[in-house]
Amino acid sequence: MFLGKVLLLVIIVLILMLIISCVKIVRQAEALVIERLGAYQATWTTGLHFKVPIFDRVARRVDLKEQVVDFAPQPVITKDNVTMRIDTVVFYQITDPKMFCYGVANPIMAIENLTATTLRNIIGDLELDQTLTSRETINTKMRASLDVATDPWGIKVNRVELKNIIPPAAIQDAMEKQMKAERERREAILRAEGEKKSTILVAEGHKESAILDAEAEKQAAILKAEAQKEAMIREAEGEAEAILKVQQANADGIRFLKEAGADEAVLTMKSLEAFEKAADGKATKIIIPSEIQGMAGLVKSMTEIGSKEK
Repeated sequence: MFLGKVLLLVIIVLILMLIISCVKIVRQAEALVIERLGAYQATWTTGLHFKVPIFDRVARRVDLKEQVVDFAPQPVITKDNVTMRIDTVVFYQITDPKMFCYGVANPIMAIENLTATTLRNIIGDLELDQTLTSRETINTKMRASLDVATDPWGIKVNRVELKNIIPPAAIQDAMEKQMKAERERREAILRAEGEKKSTILVAEGHKESAILDAEAEKQAAILKAEAQKEAMIREAEGEAEAILKVQQANADGIRFLKEAGADEAVLTMKSLEAFEKAADGKATKIIIPSEIQGMAGLVKSMTEIGSKEK
C-alpha cells in the first residue's frame, strides 16, 4: 500500500515535470524553431507557448537582435598587383529564423567566406590609391553583394565596414615619405603666400601713406594760398581805407578853409598837398586836374619873378 502511494506520487511528479517542460516562454527579440518528429513545425515568437511532449522539440533558439562579427584580416591583391591585408566588420540581423536554421550549415562561417571572396573581387578592380580613398564605395558594394547572397539564409546585412587596410611595409614607408613631402610642400606654399600677402600689404600701406602725404601737402598749399590771398585782400583794404581817410581829412580841411574865407590859391595848394599825401611816394604817375595845373604854372611864374627881383 505504501509502495503504491509512493509510485503514484512519483508518477504525478514526473507528469508535472513533463508538463512544465512543455511550457515555453519566448523573450523579446528571440524566436524558437520547433520541430515535430524531426520536421519543421513552427516558429515561436514572443509570448507563452506549449509543445507536445515527446513529439515536439526546440530545434534552435534564434537571437533576432542586430549582431556584429569582426573577421580576421584577409589578403587581397589590387589591380596594380599590390598585396595588402584588410579586415572587415559585418553588422547583420536574422530576419527569418526558419531559413537561418535550414538554409546554411554554419551561417557565420558562410558570411566570413562570402565577405572574403566579395572583398577580393572588389579590390581586384581598384588600384592602391583608389583602395585607400574609396572606403565608402567599397563598403556600399560589399553590403549590397552580401545582402543579396545572404537573403536565402534568412540574414540581412545592414552594414559592412573596412576596419583596417594594411599595405606592405615598403608601401607604408613610401606613403609616409610622400605624405611628409606633401606636408612640406604645403608648408612652403603657405609660407610663400603669407610673405606675398605681407609684401602686398606693406606696399599698399606705403601707397596709402604717400597718397595721404600728397593730400596733406595739397591741402597745406591750398590753405597757404588762401591765407596769402586773404592777407593781400586785407592789406589792400587797409591801404584803401587809409587813403580814403586821408582824402576825407584833406577834404574836411579844404572845406574848413573855404568856410574860413581862404582864397582860390590856398585851396589849390591844399589840393596839391592832398594829392602828394595820397601818392605817399609810391605812385609813379599822378593825374592832376587842369585847374590845378594852371595854378601850379602861376605859382612857378611868381616864383621866377621873385627870384629876378632879388
